[in-house]
Amino acid sequence: MFLSVIMLVVGFVLLIKGADFFVDASVGIAQKLRIPSTIVGLTIVSLGTSAPEAVVSITASLAGSNELAVGNIVGSNLFNLLFIIGICAVIKPFAVNFGEISRDFIISILAAILLFLVIFLGGELIPRWVSLLLFGLFLFYIGFLIVQALKNRVDEEKSDVLPRKMWLNLLLIGLGLAGIVFGGQLTVTGAVDIAHAMGMSERIVGLTIVAIGTSLPELMTSVVASKKGETGIALGNVVGSNIFNILGILGIAGLISPLAVDAALVQDIIVLIAGSLLALAFVFTGRRISRAEGVIMSVIYLAYMGWIIYA
Repeated sequence: MFLSVIMLVVGFVLLIKGADFFVDASVGIAQKLRIPSTIVGLTIVSLGTSAPEAVVSITASLAGSNELAVGNIVGSNLFNLLFIIGICAVIKPFAVNFGEISRDFIISILAAILLFLVIFLGGELIPRWVSLLLFGLFLFYIGFLIVQALKNRVDEEKSDVLPRKMWLNLLLIGLGLAGIVFGGQLTVTGAVDIAHAMGMSERIVGLTIVAIGTSLPELMTSVVASKKGETGIALGNVVGSNIFNILGILGIAGLISPLAVDAALVQDIIVLIAGSLLALAFVFTGRRISRAEGVIMSVIYLAYMGWIIYA
């Protein structure tokens, strides 16, 4: 237990510093390429911070722990959507460019609905052809984002981050990603050891300890970005990660091995869809997420996690 706690602490340190490097370098790349920071958040940042989810779910699939792979993704998306956005708003309420994020927010909701239908109608197994479909949709989405980014270059954005040469930004991206991935792995390993010692089920472990652990990079990155005023990266990171988790990671994991799922995950996905609609309503009505709305989102997440643990 002592070693597990040490791993958690070291993991947190690596996550925080890695996220700091990652955000600064991402902003620098956006400035150099004249690409909106929201696009950077949806692509480079979201893919980088989702690396722990990818590693855990793919490893779980290879090991035959498919319920853990799917539970990790659903739990991570719940944490990303309700808790991370909520905490960012509590720390610093932020305005949202609805025009930039609306399409991708809706895509993340549609991805969650698709996963719900697959599990609800498909029974206890997600076949390989469905995983291939998910991964194909992910590749199409990433290609679309790249084309849009090239078409919609903007004037250099103002930022508190000092201009850097591209090679230095890429170096910081690498260092930040390394800190995020290794920190996430240390955190998850320590957390899983503690969870198993407590006798938690595979679904609950995936939805809670593992999901939160693998989502710490998104949390740290979005919080740091929000504090720096880079709300496009903060929100784009969460939305992009949620799309990547469902379409990309489950697609890859399911291609490795058909995914067995716990029927109880249906209710978790319903909560994810409902939470997504709530967040979209907050953004749509006020073009911002206020501190009070952030509290509501965070409390909903904590209450639901408490319910599934003690139910």
